Amino acid sequence: MAAPRSSARGSSARGGTTAKGTKIAQVPWREPRPAPIVLVSGPEEVLAERAIAGVRDYLRAEDAALEVSDIRADDYEAGSLLSVTSPSLFGEPRLVRVAGVEKCTDAFLQEALKYIEHPQEGATVILRHTAASVRGKKLLDAIRAGTGGGIEIPCTAVKRDSDRVDFAAGEFAAAKKRIAPTALRALVSAFADDLTELAAACQQLVNDVEGDITDDIVTKYYGGRVEVSAFVVADTAIAGRYGEALIALRHALASGADPVPMVAAFAMKLRGMARVAGNREPSRQLAQRLGMKDWQVDRARRDLTGWNERSLGMAIQATARADAEVKGGSRDPIFALERMVTVIATREPFGA
Repeated sequence: MAAPRSSARGSSARGGTTAKGTKIAQVPWREPRPAPIVLVSGPEEVLAERAIAGVRDYLRAEDAALEVSDIRADDYEAGSLLSVTSPSLFGEPRLVRVAGVEKCTDAFLQEALKYIEHPQEGATVILRHTAASVRGKKLLDAIRAGTGGGIEIPCTAVKRDSDRVDFAAGEFAAAKKRIAPTALRALVSAFADDLTELAAACQQLVNDVEGDITDDIVTKYYGGRVEVSAFVVADTAIAGRYGEALIALRHALASGADPVPMVAAFAMKLRGMARVAGNREPSRQLAQRLGMKDWQVDRARRDLTGWNERSLGMAIQATARADAEVKGGSRDPIFALERMVTVIATREPFGA
């Protein structure tokens, strides 16, 4: 059930955090709400579409008579914004969706700057800016400074594998649907290059599958696309999930993964852990000193949970041995990989 309109459209600080340098709330895209002005910023179109649809659904839940209008800021007819936000004869609430603000015309910019000084009562104006250019910066700065009593819904790019996993996990959590960790990893791997397709795949599984989503279900639906990456195998083993790690390894090999880069992924992860281990410097300072990225330091520190000097040294030795064996030192590179994964995931000598 939607919250009362007054609570949604009151103080912009309610229901979201305020980013540094701004005076308006930064609202998560999964928890959109209306305000006189809603700035949907950032390049990730899937998240932006969800946020805009969420604001529409919120308003419709309050009043089914909601009037919805669309305007393009890059092909703008003078007077359009005031026309579609003005109260109708029966005073229905209005939602105006404005696309292409990053390419807006001078006419739109002038009218929008004037509009946010005195937004129309009962109107919600959504401004979509992809951040592809600085066009419209004056308008964005004014909104972020608090003019118009707006909010901002950031839709930042989803680039890292961990971000895609978090996105997909959130899709199933929002639908109150359980998915096995290995199935989640396999699904993300299948759509690693396209968040739109990943979102569609998640929704298909949510809608089509009764009960929990398993590895077999993901393979049934998307088996032709699933390719478990070396880093998925490494992450699972380093986290101590032995059974999942072996399944992921065998799946990766069945998908045509090469043992040599597989070992290289483990070596890179363990090397980062070893460089960070025992160091209490702030992430940024340590990253600069070691020539790493901040997020790499943070990830290595998270990976070190449950590890000690002995187990880390043993894992590095096992990886060095596997590296030699998959490069010709053994007749069975698959066994070499399995032995390496076993040592790392169990943190015990092989066969112990």
